[in-house]
Amino acid sequence: METQQWAVVTGASGGIGRDIARELAARGHNLILTARDEAKLQALATELTATHGVNALCMPVDLGATDGPERLVASIAAAGVSPSVLVNNAGYGVYGPLAQADVPQTQGMIDLNISALTRLTMRLLPDLLRNGRGHILNVASTAAFQPGPGMAVYFASKAYVLSFSEALDAELRPQGVRVTALCPGATLTDFGTRAKGERSALFRGRLATSEAVARFGVQAMERGQRVAVHGLYNRFLAIGVKFTPRHLATALAGWKIRAV
Repeated sequence: METQQWAVVTGASGGIGRDIARELAARGHNLILTARDEAKLQALATELTATHGVNALCMPVDLGATDGPERLVASIAAAGVSPSVLVNNAGYGVYGPLAQADVPQTQGMIDLNISALTRLTMRLLPDLLRNGRGHILNVASTAAFQPGPGMAVYFASKAYVLSFSEALDAELRPQGVRVTALCPGATLTDFGTRAKGERSALFRGRLATSEAVARFGVQAMERGQRVAVHGLYNRFLAIGVKFTPRHLATALAGWKIRAV
């Protein structure tokens, strides 16, 4: 078991995480699937084993809980698995002005998007470094490139993921471990519904599919690309915001997030 290639995918029960797991399985990786919904994880594990002949272990954990990352790491160790790939995909957003936001829900978003991602990375890094090779794929967002009035904490959390990923790639690259920040724009998943942002202009129009984002992200990870922005339009915006006055970039983001 230790000689096989294993990948950990968080938030694997749906959306981008589920499709990243499918992409990795198609490339021959065995999977450790984690999320809160055990039934969805089991269904995905059955699918991946039947379709690609890989091993898929389900480890249902709430990573946003205080002991969530440690419980997952303990389960991985108990299974005798040494992962060579870590996909930090689990996360969610909260839509609306901060003054009207639910405090526990917002704190939970910070705990999952930032704290759990960081702690899980730190706990699994020894395995990746011991092997002298490996990949970390952190799912950030195009939200990482500018402040976002109306989703202020979510945008800030993804800015953290982007900065963290870039710095960590610079640290780890000489030791054979590469880190990629995947930055998709609005994607056709249940993210908008959970964020209560169905009325936001951000989720109107033609959205990217989670399958396309996952394929793009895994390919970028395999190339060792540090920052991977999905979609030509999104790449244009990510570059353009660097040359846009900060107050204007913030205003434009707020206009895009507005309710319609």
